[in-house]
Amino acid sequence: QLQLVESGGGLVQPGGSLRLSCAVSGFTLDDYNIGWFRQAPGKEREGVSCITGSGEITKYADPVKGRFTISKDNKSTVSLQMRSLKPEDTAVYYCGSLPPTQDMCILRTRYVRSWGQGIQVTVSS
Repeated sequence: QLQLVESGGGLVQPGGSLRLSCAVSGFTLDDYNIGWFRQAPGKEREGVSCITGSGEITKYADPVKGRFTISKDNKSTVSLQMRSLKPEDTAVYYCGSLPPTQDMCILRTRYVRSWGQGIQVTVSS
C-alpha cells in the first residue's frame, strides 16, 4: 500500500524558513515522481514543486521560484526547503505521488495517484 507522510510544518514569521519532508512507504522513489501541493482556505489545491525519481529534474510554480528548493534525500524521502516565506504561503501542504516520467515531472493535481494527509504551514507575525 502506497503511503506518504508529511512532516516539518508549523508557524514561522515572514522572511523565515521551514523544511518539509515527505516520507514514502510501500514504494520507492525509483517508482514514482513526487510533487508538493498546497491548499489555502477557500482556494483550490495548487502545485508547488515536483521532482523526478532520479532527482535530476525539478519544476517550480512561479510564486515559489527562487525561494523553495525540492530535493530527493534518499530512496524514500523528498524534502521541500522553503525560504523567505510570505503570509501568502500559508496553506496546508501535501505531497503526492506522480507518474514516473523520466524527462519531466507533471505538477498537476489530476495526475496525483496517492496523497499524504497534509501539514499546516502558517506564516504570520
